[in-house]
Amino acid sequence: QVQLVESGGGLVQPGGSLRLSCAASGSISSINVMGWFRQAPGKQRELVATRTSSGSTTYADSVKGRFTVSRDNAKNTVNLQMNSLKPEDTAVYYCNAVDVYLGEFWGKGTLVTVSS
Repeated sequence: QVQLVESGGGLVQPGGSLRLSCAASGSISSINVMGWFRQAPGKQRELVATRTSSGSTTYADSVKGRFTVSRDNAKNTVNLQMNSLKPEDTAVYYCNAVDVYLGEFWGKGTLVTVSS
């Protein structure tokens, strides 16, 4: 199994920045993709950004140019640098990892609130 623990959420004003981090532990040798999803109140969970172990990235159109996903394969961490935050970025952000053999895993989530 894979355990994912997120950190870095909080309250920020519009236009501000936050950095989320996620640490993976357990059976982590075969993790291919790590990234972030989010779920706003009353909405479905959606992809924010992912990064493969080879460095390929995917971003939601709504965050392109503002968010950057980075990964430290040696430390088994994935980070999400969020700049120019908007109120519509308010959501619970979930760390996600896909293991080649074990399947998909989720963290418990961290709340990001963008408000003045």
